Amino acid sequence: MNIGFDAKRAFYNYSGLGNYSRSTINLLAKYFPENNHYLFTPETEDAIVFDTGRAKIVQPETSFYKFFKSFWRSYGMTTNFKKFKLDVFHGLSNEVPINSHFLRTRTIVSIHDLIFIRYPELYKPIDREIYYKKFKASAHKADKIIAISEQTKHDIINFLAADEKKIEVVYQGCNEIFKIKHSQIELDKVRKKYELPQNYILNVGTIEERKNALQIIKAVHYEKIDIPVVLVGKRTDYQDAIEEFITTEQVKNPVLFINSVDFVDLPAIYQMADVFVYPSIFEGFGIPIVEAMSSRVPVITSRGSCFPETAGNAALYAFHEDFEELAHQIKSILFKPDVRKSLIEKGNERALIFNDKDIANNIMKVYKSLF
Repeated sequence: MNIGFDAKRAFYNYSGLGNYSRSTINLLAKYFPENNHYLFTPETEDAIVFDTGRAKIVQPETSFYKFFKSFWRSYGMTTNFKKFKLDVFHGLSNEVPINSHFLRTRTIVSIHDLIFIRYPELYKPIDREIYYKKFKASAHKADKIIAISEQTKHDIINFLAADEKKIEVVYQGCNEIFKIKHSQIELDKVRKKYELPQNYILNVGTIEERKNALQIIKAVHYEKIDIPVVLVGKRTDYQDAIEEFITTEQVKNPVLFINSVDFVDLPAIYQMADVFVYPSIFEGFGIPIVEAMSSRVPVITSRGSCFPETAGNAALYAFHEDFEELAHQIKSILFKPDVRKSLIEKGNERALIFNDKDIANNIMKVYKSLF
């Protein structure tokens, strides 16, 4: 089978969409090596380096498309579908080319979340309008839609009026490196590199309003829980709000911001944490939860959204606006060894559901269902 991928995010996005794109490409190459892969990207200059295997990288060929890269990605790259005899083209990050439905190549789009519709106040009006038009068009033009959770499937049906019959839920997983236990020497090396405290609460994800990390600071400050907080993720203006709160409220708990981390160091950062807290307002799936469970770290996350779907009974939950309830759950893990032990065991077992082989097989089933 000849499979094309919209691989822009794989080459230029370090977080959710990029991780999903790279993971999907790698897993399909690993478990189905008989297929031919074509990675469509408008450029590769200063791109993220990852193992592309035998895949052929496809870029704009004409001066026009090299200059108008967005137009090439939305329209022009389909000229190569026939050239490479693509059986399937997979839009890995919420969209497919606008003219793809005119071609013989079957198309699939992965839609990750519709947070911009649920929480419009978190996005600029122009961004919401663009996202809505792109997502809806892709949902209707694609032959199949992959939703990364039942929550996302529900939203696609309700907000985009997509045909339920062509939506398949395929969960995400996490990189295998999170399942490898590090030696004490390796842990100490990472601790020294990032100047990590001996004990800490960990949060991983872009430091933005939706991720809601300020609630962690409020919980430990107002409820006087004496433990440092480590926030790992790309900086946004929301970090300024957190820093202002720390200063204004005279927060005594040390708060360490790590805005850039080598991916290979991330498992060790998880493994040294006392508890992983993910108080996000809303997510499509929540990969950091699986990363934490795979790293044998007890998890606290938010009630509602996709979080119970991801964590099941292997986490404690708190309303994302209730820092007092969050503080109570943090104390349960820090001061009750039996609770901590139980969550670690349940989390490790829960993480097995999101294994690479099953994910690859489920994606391939979606491809094959088109023929």
